[in-house]
Amino acid sequence: MTETATTPAGTWRELLGPKNLGAATVLAGGVALYATNEFLTISLMPSAVADIGGQRLYAWVTTVYLVASVVAATTVSATLMRFGPRLSYLLALSVFGVGSVWCATAPTMELLLAGRTVQGLAGGLLAGLGYAVINAALPEYLWTRASALVSAMWGVGTLLGPAAGGLFAQYSSWRWAFGALAILTAVIAVLVPLALPTRRDAEVDVPSIPVPVWSLLLLGGAALAVSVAGVPHDARATAALLGLGAVLVGVFLVVDRRTAAGVLPPSAFGRGPLKWIYLTLGVLMAATMADMYVPLFGQRLAGLTPVAAGFLGAGLAIGWTAGELGSASMGSPRAIRRVVALAPAVMAAGLAIGAVTMRAGAPLAVVAVWAVAMLITGVGVGIAWPHLSAWAMSRVADPAEGPTAAAAINTVQLICGAFGAGLAGVVVNMTDDGGAAPARWLLAGFAVLAALGLVASTRSGRTIA
Repeated sequence: MTETATTPAGTWRELLGPKNLGAATVLAGGVALYATNEFLTISLMPSAVADIGGQRLYAWVTTVYLVASVVAATTVSATLMRFGPRLSYLLALSVFGVGSVWCATAPTMELLLAGRTVQGLAGGLLAGLGYAVINAALPEYLWTRASALVSAMWGVGTLLGPAAGGLFAQYSSWRWAFGALAILTAVIAVLVPLALPTRRDAEVDVPSIPVPVWSLLLLGGAALAVSVAGVPHDARATAALLGLGAVLVGVFLVVDRRTAAGVLPPSAFGRGPLKWIYLTLGVLMAATMADMYVPLFGQRLAGLTPVAAGFLGAGLAIGWTAGELGSASMGSPRAIRRVVALAPAVMAAGLAIGAVTMRAGAPLAVVAVWAVAMLITGVGVGIAWPHLSAWAMSRVADPAEGPTAAAAINTVQLICGAFGAGLAGVVVNMTDDGGAAPARWLLAGFAVLAALGLVASTRSGRTIA
């Protein structure tokens, strides 16, 4: 007689109940801090520039943050193995708090950029720990819902960041936006000793692993090249920078595969589904970067106020969050595989609707269509993300690869986000004629990018043979 073991299905009540609420709050809170800070400067920087100057360095406020985040993301696994969940979080939160205070008190744009770099280094670590600590702090049957909660914080950050930045800027208190981040960081840090296990409690047997320096340098260089690709007005320089970024990513894959302690787990280079899972996550994340310009197009093409345009851009975040929370409650493995497989098509449909309806002088009815299009786009990301994240942690050839596989989720997310942001800037800058052309080209191009994700998504649900 053979006994068949079954894994109980976790519920939201269990995840957010007294036993797990502290861990869930810390994991989600760290990612929320990172995501909110990423989008905070969209509406904050005009006031900051008026106060301290530095107009020529405007674009670098986001660039240095993203590049530093990508660099830090490659160290998540090494940091976690060396210090354990509790000390890793306290380290990241402490540095993030210092960076936030630095930004709040910066007297010049150059010093503000230095503070943003510090924030990015700590933020990339926080965002990676949000996924990597799930399997140490929570039981396996809660991984999918925990992944959904953590991932939903990206949507919350997309919504909260511009809104909070706009409010602080409106009342001429841009410095207090960073000050508020420092206060929230301190609050989350207080919860860490109560909510997260130490290295011994998490049963981490390996005291330390080397930091993948070459992988770090290659990914950082790739992110930097792509982030600045949209700056030159020369098409040849832009193409060269994009090409350099692609080459550096290719070299990274070769180097990381041959490194004993790489950023990606060995299973990502095998015959299993892990590479397709990461590729699907990357395509979905890159395609969301089209949302960066939606508020700008709302103001330019429909005459929306900054606040209204910000809410238009928040449609993707709302769809992302709603899609995740609904999808994470699914129980049928077959239905989950189908939903994940179709997710890029849903996203492509939303972007395509936005592309074909973009026009100058748009009335309110057309703006409503744009909002629905962004909502559909966000749903396409949300319905797949929690399952892809949970699969990445479990579908490895060796269970010992689990922490590395979890930490790599954030690395893939950040590098593809940087590539998507850079590509969006290139498309807009090369097609900008003051009208609707850049909006159409951007959304249509990213719709094609999302559709290409079907190649990976239809393979990501496979199990290891």
